[in-house]
Amino acid sequence: MASEVMGREFWDERYSSQDQLFSGEPNGALVAEAADLPPGQALDVGCGEGADALWLARRGWQVTAVDVSQVALERAARAAADVPAVAWTRADLTAAAPPAGAFDLVSLHYFPLMHQPEHTALRGLLASVAPEGTFLFVSHDMTGLSAHNENGFDPSDYYQPHEIAGLLGDGWTVLIDETRPRNPPSPGGHTHDTVLRAQRLR
Repeated sequence: MASEVMGREFWDERYSSQDQLFSGEPNGALVAEAADLPPGQALDVGCGEGADALWLARRGWQVTAVDVSQVALERAARAAADVPAVAWTRADLTAAAPPAGAFDLVSLHYFPLMHQPEHTALRGLLASVAPEGTFLFVSHDMTGLSAHNENGFDPSDYYQPHEIAGLLGDGWTVLIDETRPRNPPSPGGHTHDTVLRAQRLR
């Protein structure tokens, strides 16, 4: 299941199964944490149908919105025909790191980032944050979920925000590392999110 979660074919099939997979509204944690940030260059990792990228672009950000699913990107681009500030890009950022120091905001919401022995993909994403930029990582709270559910998904295979907070070095300050209620709950029944907001100092 782990390889399927990360794969283009899996996500193309999932997006193709419905005319619209998600609500079309930006994620609440993004609105809460990025509303006070001055606009600059943003990287939206796992952008899906593009609601977060569009919210940022309409607030003055220049957004690189990346997903492995061409179906999702084409759907997002159609919804954003009047928003030129988004570059819709198909890529797997777990396999090829984004440009170092290029983004004032790197945002990952519910992105299945798998553990790696040397934290290669994670370190590539962290390195893409510009000095004084923000790294925002939001995940479902997995408390109480048993390993290896009926789909073979094991939450322990994937980074959680508190783990990432523990890997940040002296060049970072952690501003938020907490669990908070998700309102409304996700269609999958998740009622709480875990949120990490960190700022790169240099």
